[in-house]
Amino acid sequence: MTAPDSYAALRHSFVRSFAIGRFAAIAGWQMINVAVGWLLYERTAGAWSLGLVGVAELTPVLFLMVIAGNAADRYPRRNIGIFAHAVLTLAATGLALLSYFNGPTWAIYALLFMVGTARAFASPSVNTILPQLLPPAEFANANAWLSSTFQLAAITGPAIGGMLIAATGAATVSFALAAVGQFVFILMLRTMPVRMPPAHHSAQRDGGPSGSRRSASEVFAGFRFVRANPLFLSAITLDLFAVLFGGAVALLPIFAKDILQVGPAGLGYLRAAPGVGALSMALITTRLTPWQRPGTILLWAVAGFGLATIGFGLSRSFALSLFCLFLTGVFDNISVVIRLTLEQTITPDHLRGRVSAINYVFIGFSNEFGAFESGATAALFGPTLSVVGGGFATLLVVAMVRGVWPQLARIGPLHTLTPAQSVEVTQREAAATESV
Repeated sequence: MTAPDSYAALRHSFVRSFAIGRFAAIAGWQMINVAVGWLLYERTAGAWSLGLVGVAELTPVLFLMVIAGNAADRYPRRNIGIFAHAVLTLAATGLALLSYFNGPTWAIYALLFMVGTARAFASPSVNTILPQLLPPAEFANANAWLSSTFQLAAITGPAIGGMLIAATGAATVSFALAAVGQFVFILMLRTMPVRMPPAHHSAQRDGGPSGSRRSASEVFAGFRFVRANPLFLSAITLDLFAVLFGGAVALLPIFAKDILQVGPAGLGYLRAAPGVGALSMALITTRLTPWQRPGTILLWAVAGFGLATIGFGLSRSFALSLFCLFLTGVFDNISVVIRLTLEQTITPDHLRGRVSAINYVFIGFSNEFGAFESGATAALFGPTLSVVGGGFATLLVVAMVRGVWPQLARIGPLHTLTPAQSVEVTQREAAATESV
């Protein structure tokens, strides 16, 4: 048996450019998260203010999901990505100015709303650029390497952001460096080839006219596709509720300042710990052959994420807390790679923007509304009970998904699936379940 080529995706120059730019952008975004959390908690000393960060970023995503997804399937995705990250550059610059001049708190939330708007358009466009350029057999390898760069950014971004706050006593420099990171990604995107989505044929496949104006059937074709593919629906549902209940990231400023008492530098390390775990797992994944039972692995990974979250909530040791967060990153990376590869494999290119937008709403909802849920429950019951309870809820979600979609645990290697085969597998499994 021939050993897998661990560097298959990186042999393409456009993949390398994309990875470099995405690293800079994600590192900058992580700096924004650390700096905003610390700045708001310093000003308000309230868990509610941290929870509202998620609401400010999620609201525009919910309203713009359909528009952003259709735009990614109608116009060059690279150009939409450039526009979105230009808006992110302006938002980060505005946050730096607000921090420097001690601007009003409401303006911080307004700029976070702007961040959410930009990310609503960035995700379905940027995340579907490479599937236009790579063969399906290289999707998993590309996702593993991109996950590696993402997690490396998730390590360095929070650590640098926290240390800059500790060194300067303010969040200004962190926000300014975040703006630079978004601009670097813009430069890298400009070096990539432009591909027009297959718009002339997508209208007929979606059941609508081929004219310039899209019908309602075309606009909502992504929803129909997700509904017809319960394998993908089960995967994103698992991720949605696991992160919604099990995410403890929004409360890290409270744990860093009041519970573990490690200050802004310690906050940076806490934010970086999941990235260290995810990067370690991502690098291992690049050298593995395709998993034979990815659905089963996905269920076990999310269960491990819940257990590690419980451990973090109960820990009063800085070292143990770092280790538990490290484990959440390990398990989360497995989930991300499987889910992204499943999405890219079974989704036709003319629908990828719309399906990616739906996926981003699931992920954005779990992350941003999860931040609000964490802040709300922490304000009512305390941070420890909020995190521990969320971990137990994650375990319950795994059991429920396993019961509702038993076919998820039985799927074979993802690269062997096609859209038609994924529906066929689901129907066959459902018929077998009913006969029993």
